[in-house]
Amino acid sequence: QVQLVESGGGLSQAGDSLRLSCAASGLTFGSSAMGWFRQAPGKEREFVAAITWNGGRTSYAASVKGRFIISRDNAQNTVYLQMNSLKPEDTAVYYCAARKSYSGSPGPGDYDYWGQGTQVTVSS
Repeated sequence: QVQLVESGGGLSQAGDSLRLSCAASGLTFGSSAMGWFRQAPGKEREFVAAITWNGGRTSYAASVKGRFIISRDNAQNTVYLQMNSLKPEDTAVYYCAARKSYSGSPGPGDYDYWGQGTQVTVSS
C-alpha cells in the first residue's frame, strides 16, 4: 500500500520560510518522479513543482519560481519543498504526489498517488 505523508505546514507571516516534507512508503521511490501541488479554497488544484526520479531536473510554476525549491533524498524516501519569501497568495493545502515514471509533470492527472495534504496559511 502506497502512502505519502506530508508534514511541515502551518501558520506563517508574509516573508517567512517553511519547509514541507513528504515521506513515501510502499513504492519504488527511487524510480518515481515526485510533485507538489496546492489547492486554495474555491480554486482548482494547481501545479507547484516537480522533480525527476534522481533529482536531475526540476520544474516550477511561474508563481513560485525563484522562491520555492523542490528536492529529494532517495535514501530517506522523502521529497521536500522549501518555500521562501512566502506570500498570502501561497495559502493553500499542499499535496505531495508520486508518478510511476522517471519524469515529472505539471499535470495532476499524470500522478498515480497522492498524500492527504498539509495546510499552509500565510498572513499579511
